[in-house]
Amino acid sequence: MLDAARTDEAAALLWRHWRDGTRLAALPERVRPATREEGYAIQARLATRSARQIFGWKIAATSVAGQKHIGVDGPLAGRLLAERVRADGATLESGANHMKVIEPEFAFRMARALPPRTTAYAVNEVIDAVGALHPAIEIPDSRYDDFARVGAPQLIADVACAHEFVLGPATTANWRTIDLAAHRVNAVAGALTRAGVGSNVLGDPRIALTWLVNELSGLGIALGAGEVVTTGTCAPPLPVAPGDAAAADFGVLGRVSLRFAAV
Repeated sequence: MLDAARTDEAAALLWRHWRDGTRLAALPERVRPATREEGYAIQARLATRSARQIFGWKIAATSVAGQKHIGVDGPLAGRLLAERVRADGATLESGANHMKVIEPEFAFRMARALPPRTTAYAVNEVIDAVGALHPAIEIPDSRYDDFARVGAPQLIADVACAHEFVLGPATTANWRTIDLAAHRVNAVAGALTRAGVGSNVLGDPRIALTWLVNELSGLGIALGAGEVVTTGTCAPPLPVAPGDAAAADFGVLGRVSLRFAAV
């Protein structure tokens, strides 16, 4: 089991690679997490190196496509760092991004906190605590050379492949009356298009949000008021290149866009 010193050493190493845009094959064996819990402990220490409060949380691998993309068989939770959140319509640098994909996602902003407890939260309890629904695009990345081979504990330590995130405006539609599982999303990146649907996200984005709340609760972590949870890609990840414009159209729920700077 990793002690506090080795947990912090792993977090410092990952933070340095993230800051410098460099990669490593895997965490050194002496600081490598063997369990999800050890991975989350490293992630928590990594997040303390940010100068700002976390913006919220992401869920990785909520779809079969997402699970195949990073080589896991179930979802992972990761912190969204505030300095990595970009405005709707922003131009992003491709930089050292290794994954080079975008992912259209349903994102929820919480109106009130959900503290950890011994009994699981039900979907209706979680949805009652939501303040707004937003269309969003995640631009994930990994600090590992081959992110599909390192396994879930190391991916969790690396903030579940969090990198950059674009939050669209809160929808003005009455989203609580909409069947989000059946809701269609159309995404474009350059000349590529992908169709998505809410059921690709653990069957329903609301179920994915509830999974996140209960995952955090089991770790003794509260989901805070004002925090945003992005629930995972509802379409296969779209490859992107420098100069590409990208957008996700959620129909009545709104639209979100970004552009990648040309080299």
